[in-house]
Amino acid sequence: MLVIYGSTGYTGRLIVAEAVARGLRPVLAGRSVDALRAQAEPIGLAWRAAAIGDARALDAALSGAKVVLHCAGPFAHTWRAMSDACIRNRVHYLDITGELEVFEELASRGDEARTAGIMLLPGVGFDVVPSDCLAAHLARRLPNAVRLALGFLASGGISRGTLTTMVENLGSPGAVRRGGKIIAVPPAWRTRTIDFGDGKLRSATTIPWGDVSTAFHSTGIPDIEVYIGMKAAQRRAMIASRWIGPLLRSALVRNALAARVRRGPAGPSDEARARSASMLWGEAVAADGTRAESTIRCASGYTLTAQTAVHIAEKVLGGAAPLGFQTPSRAYGADLILEIPGAVRADVAGD
Repeated sequence: MLVIYGSTGYTGRLIVAEAVARGLRPVLAGRSVDALRAQAEPIGLAWRAAAIGDARALDAALSGAKVVLHCAGPFAHTWRAMSDACIRNRVHYLDITGELEVFEELASRGDEARTAGIMLLPGVGFDVVPSDCLAAHLARRLPNAVRLALGFLASGGISRGTLTTMVENLGSPGAVRRGGKIIAVPPAWRTRTIDFGDGKLRSATTIPWGDVSTAFHSTGIPDIEVYIGMKAAQRRAMIASRWIGPLLRSALVRNALAARVRRGPAGPSDEARARSASMLWGEAVAADGTRAESTIRCASGYTLTAQTAVHIAEKVLGGAAPLGFQTPSRAYGADLILEIPGAVRADVAGD
């Protein structure tokens, strides 16, 4: 049995729709009785209400489940309670986080998960399935790589949940890996020009996304940087945050921005997602300067998240769930992303 927790959120609803379209009958779960009933009953699905902080209710929500797909963020506030419940109840854990700290915390629970006989696999959505598969593919092309750079170019809009997480992280430093260790760097620490696969050169700037964690666990490459294409004004704002970080972290600013987010739309429209695509780029470099470069083009972020999350959940339901902490490519290989309709990978260069 598959339990989708946080099913009434923007991304949760997309995932439920994808699951039902594939013939699955998930149990829907979350904190709001009214929202769950309104979502589940018209399509004939079972539902269970449980607040994330109520361990007894979570245990009841996971009763009889083989896997939970956790969609309720910001995951910095929810991963611990849900992973605790999964370990207690011997239920495989999937989530759609992209939060760097969450990956590292769950990685530290690998032995607990293995003892419980379960898999902990965070990041089964847009961040980090395609980028993690790209990292693993580059490591396969260049096994002696010592440096890895990954880049994203995304369009189509941002959901309310993603914006909420971004507000919580305002004023925080950037992050890269050096010598296998995650180190803090200033926001917008480095900028480079990238061709994401369409022949156009775009400026991209470092960000502290989850791949700083997962790409290392997947490849062992010690030096990792993650970039996102952005406009000059956005980069200037990130640079300014180096000096106004304390203000951005203040409760007054965060509460005001969070209230503004709550008044906005839940997320991009179906039409906006259909018109958009995600483009990813990666480069691996060996100590002697030998390099390999590849790109991936796939659906827009939220559409892809629904596709990959359900695809992986189906694998777990079918018995494919290596124990302990996993990344998408460690669990299912570098070519996992190519199992998703419309995803295309290209090898651009190799020395």
